[in-house]
Formats: sequence, structure tokens, C-alpha cells
Amino acid sequence: NAEHGSDGTFTLRQLIVPAGEEFVDVIDLVTSWQAGSSSPILFEVTVPEETPVTDIISIQFNPYGWTVPIPMWAMGGNQWTYQLYSPLNILGTFEYRYCRNDQCGLADDVLTSMGKAGRPVSSSLLPQDLQDSVSDWLWLESLPSTTLVGLPVAPRTPGFWAGIEFLSQGDPTWSYWLPQAVLNVQALFANWLVLTPEWTVSRTTPFVLTSVPGSDDLFADTSRLAAGAHALNLNTAVFPAVDLPAEIDAWWLSAPHDLPWWNAWFEQYRAFAVHHADLATRTGSQALILGGEWVLPALPGGQIGSTGSSVPTDSEARWRAILTEVRAHFNGSILWAIAYPGDLDLTPAFVRDLDGIYLLWNASLSTSASPGVEEMTGAAGVLLDSEIQPFQAVLGKPVIIGAAYPSAVGAASGGIPSEVVLIPGSTLAPVDLQIQADLYQALLAAVNTRPWVSGFVSRGYYPPAVLHDASASVHGKPAADILWYWYPRFLGIAP
Repeated sequence: NAEHGSDGTFTLRQLIVPAGEEFVDVIDLVTSWQAGSSSPILFEVTVPEETPVTDIISIQFNPYGWTVPIPMWAMGGNQWTYQLYSPLNILGTFEYRYCRNDQCGLADDVLTSMGKAGRPVSSSLLPQDLQDSVSDWLWLESLPSTTLVGLPVAPRTPGFWAGIEFLSQGDPTWSYWLPQAVLNVQALFANWLVLTPEWTVSRTTPFVLTSVPGSDDLFADTSRLAAGAHALNLNTAVFPAVDLPAEIDAWWLSAPHDLPWWNAWFEQYRAFAVHHADLATRTGSQALILGGEWVLPALPGGQIGSTGSSVPTDSEARWRAILTEVRAHFNGSILWAIAYPGDLDLTPAFVRDLDGIYLLWNASLSTSASPGVEEMTGAAGVLLDSEIQPFQAVLGKPVIIGAAYPSAVGAASGGIPSEVVLIPGSTLAPVDLQIQADLYQALLAAVNTRPWVSGFVSRGYYPPAVLHDASASVHGKPAADILWYWYPRFLGIAP
């Protein structure tokens, strides 16, 4: 629906601001929104009653590949409309599809989902009014009310984390939906929001780690998100993520690991860490989280699977230099992210100089096909007492548990691939929303009786839309109701 001239060509305007002028009055005239002789097409769609009231319906066109989704106009009564004027003179026959909140490819009309063809349409000399209906949305179903077990909850001391960690943003279309997502987090009575701005490894040799506009978060994007969270009295932590071109071990094995490559790696990581330290400072964030699974081969004595990574012998000194510089740029709490199970024994010595541990928890709580909550609560308690509490006591640092349990069959056994846990819309495992809720209930009940645990965060929250998929996101799932019960009681704001 771009502006066109009388000859049908696209109109592109240019303004050069005159030097010394304080005010310039620009008056334009749009000749036409239409190009050629094809008439406009009106798209009208009726959507299901269970469509969330906060959703906006989008339409997406496929003239030569799926273009950016376009928000439609709400007409009330689950009716949405959009009129396409141009460039119908060059489109001819094309496809279109409907989705929720611009998340086409995930939150789709089931008729055109999962790689199916879009609805066909052709341009015409006569006006068209296409009246469609969506029978069901992909990954959205009517759910019964969650049954909450009213267990007594021990209020925690000030400083306890009751948080949500957003999934790393991978699409510029998310930006419009983030304010509503922050409101959703506040509605769970969370007091922390973990932000995950992402940089991309654009080259392996030589190693290049940088922010890619259009796919990675810009400084201003995260700043606006943090400001919105602070306006709702949420604390924020910055946990920068890295987008690798391959699975972690496969990518590390593909790198040369000679000294020049390692020099580049540490220099690029230093820039990455300092940038996000500055971001945490500029946004007024209370914490910065570094580390995580992807940096393990770069730690002293680093391994890639069972193979040595050939990390330089002075890697300890290099890490300490980076962290000293990070401290100079950010004076809040600095935490180190460690995956559990698997990585406790790989904790580097320099972590003793930091302020806490962010434990990336995805531990098995049962091997049963239908585990009970009490069984899983006991299993979580055994792991906390036998492995995490001794680890915490030796370090003498606070431990915040960041849980990422998928709503998938087999989630209780742990070890589900990250393609299921952190990637929305995965079809690699069948959906089981109840097991995710039960896992949260069990782990929170175990945390409840262990006051040395300093916080609990739900990881992998998908901000743009409710998806009843197999991923770890609790957005709109029964597991979110479990958090809604526990969080205000941990924080002493509900009896």
C-alpha cells in the first residue's frame, strides 16, 4: 500500500533540510495508493472465540516468498479486515495467510500452518471482497482452569529473585509486543526480568562476534525494554546470548584453535562483555550474567566433549582481566551462568570473585512415564541437598535457579534437546502442558523448604504470543499459573 504516481511508479520523496532554518513547512499530495488497473482487494476474516483479547491479527503475503506480516484492522466481534491497494499491477496470482501478533510461521491459522500453502488470490479489474474464517489457531487451545494446590509458602528475605527470563529476540517484529509481555510478567507477581540481548557469530575464522541489525537486539531496543520493566517496579538483569551458526560442540570443533584464533576469540568476547556491562549500566539494571554453556571450551582446562580445546595456558589471567574491565563498567551484581546437570565440576576459580551463580537447571526428576508431583518434589530435594547446597557452601555465593522445563512428553527425565526446550514451535516432541506445570510445582515446593536458595527464574519465555507448544516458554500455559501462586507468597505480598 505504498504511494504511487500518476504513471503507476513508486513515489520516493527526498527532503534536504535548509541550513539555518528553525521551521520547514512541507505540504505533500498523494496522487494514488493504487498502481495500474487492478482494483483493491478487501480481506475480511472471522477468528475463533478463544483468540486472546490482547492479540492483533496479522496478514502475510507471498508474492515471491513470505513478506513481513502486516497488522489488520479490528472491526469488533472477532472480525478483522485489511484492504490491499498495491502493487497489484506486478503481483498477479499470490498467496496470503493469517496469524496472531505478526508471528506468522508459529501462531498461524491451522489451514495454512506447518509449511502448507497459503490461501490463493489473483488481482482483478473488479474490486474483490474476500470473506474468510479461521477455525483454529496453531498452538492455541482452550485450556481448563489450572488446579492449584494450596501449600504453605515460607516468605523469603528481601533480595530473593522471583523472575522470568525472556527468550533471546530473533525477530524485529517482537518490539511491538514486548510492553504487553512485560505487563504479563508483572501479572505473575515476578520481581525480576532477565533480558537476553543477542550477538551473532558471523564468522568462525577469523572469529567475529558482533550485533547484526535486523536480527539482533540493538542497544536502544534493550534500553526501552528495561525502562518499561523498571516503570512496573521490576528489577532487570542482562544475560547476553550468542547466536552460533551450528550446535555448540560442532561449532567449537570446526574452529582452528591456534593461538591467533584464540587471541581473536578473547578480544571479541572482551568487547561483547564490556558492551553488555555498559548496557546494564545505561539501563539501570541491577545484575549482569555472564558465562553459560557456550563458553566452556574457553575456560581454563577447557573441553569440547571429551576433547581438549587447546585453550591458551594463560586463559585464567585473560578471564580475570576481562572481568576486571567489566567491573569498571558496571557496579551491580555480576553472576556466572552454569548449566546443571553437567557443568558444576567445570566452575572456574575466578567465579569466587563474582557475586553469585545463575544455575541453568534442566535436571531429571523422574524416569517414569507418568510421574507424580510428590515423587518429583523428593527428587528435586535430593539433588538440591546432595549437589547444589555443598557447591553453594564451598563457593559461599548466592544461587539463583533458572529453570527451563519444556511442556513436552518426557520433560521430567531431562536431557530433552535444546531444539525442543528453547525453540518455539518445535515438533520434535509431543506437547504435554501438564507435565511442565507439575515440574514447576515440584521444583518450587523443593525450593520452598531450602532457604539457602536465593531465587527462582523461569527461562525461555516467548514474549510475542501465547503458544501451547512443547517449548519451555510458560507464556499462557498452566505452568504460569503455578508461578502466579508461588511468586507473591515467596515475596510476602500474598498470604
